[in-house]
Amino acid sequence: MATLDQRFKAFVKLGEFLRRFAKDSKDNLGTSDDWIQWHQKLEKAILLAGHKNGWFTKPQGMYAIHAWAEQLNDEKLREWLLPYPLENNSHKTVAIIMAGNFPLVGFHDFLAALISGNRVLVKCSSSDNILLPFIANFLIHIEPGLTSEIAFSEDRLTKYDVVIATGSNNTARYFAHYFGHKPNIIRKNRNSVAVLTGKETEEQLYALGEDIFRYYGLGCRNVSKLFVPQDYSFDDFFKGIDTYKYLIDQNKYANNYDYNKAVYLMSAFDFLDNGFFLLKEDTGYASPIGTAFYERYAEIEGLKIKLAGDREQIQCIVGGEMFKNAIPFGKTQKPELWDYADGVDTVEFLLKT
Repeated sequence: MATLDQRFKAFVKLGEFLRRFAKDSKDNLGTSDDWIQWHQKLEKAILLAGHKNGWFTKPQGMYAIHAWAEQLNDEKLREWLLPYPLENNSHKTVAIIMAGNFPLVGFHDFLAALISGNRVLVKCSSSDNILLPFIANFLIHIEPGLTSEIAFSEDRLTKYDVVIATGSNNTARYFAHYFGHKPNIIRKNRNSVAVLTGKETEEQLYALGEDIFRYYGLGCRNVSKLFVPQDYSFDDFFKGIDTYKYLIDQNKYANNYDYNKAVYLMSAFDFLDNGFFLLKEDTGYASPIGTAFYERYAEIEGLKIKLAGDREQIQCIVGGEMFKNAIPFGKTQKPELWDYADGVDTVEFLLKT
């Protein structure tokens, strides 16, 4: 069994490898042959993930690799883990049931459980079961002590102490019934919102497009709802996101856009359309792919009250500097290690369980 220090160093080494891969560096990792072998394996894994899941295009897979490469370094990992008494952790088996909406969506749970001194028993989504097993194999390669600490299962999970499960509102009810007898974190649907004032620059609106369109809008950190002033005109918004019109060339995205547009037309709903993205006035938060809902507000204080009341449905608030913990435009898909999903501190939970 790997020690805490060995686990830490393994993830630092993983980050080094991912950074070199992201830069297509030819520097050695171990030996030249070793670097070339793992570089080629990861290239194949990214392509295979895309073949199995049409949403996991190479640019999306590479973005996920880049994002984690930035986080897995000695300085950031130490800053993240410093407040936790990891030496007091009891070695547990943590069952992790992962979603599959974008590449490596469950990696933070995997990282938090393993680096804090636990064994992980992972059930991947069939939509995302290529990249994480690759990473697990790499970690075991550089730290053999992790061999007994990482397991994957496609069958019914047994012999575990703690559960972390992520899914939809419907699957969350199943998770609660099935795993309720064990300490657990069960995550449901959440969506992210952006608060606009009408004073945003073109650069900020372009960055907002990243928050909306990265991973085709499939993540809980993707903005799916805009709150705008009563007299807001969407002309500048559409101008700001125009660069993302290439998305309509992706078949799965285009099919969803066309379908939702047809539904709105047949239902005689009012909506705005720029040829690749739809805006519909709606009080809901979970908009379909290729669409964002919007809602007008009269004054900020009233909006603060509304969003506070709906906090269980919201993952992130983008823009809106007047909101506590608001995220700058363009940053939703680059969370720090200490930015926990649903605001639940996974490491603290594991240490206290």
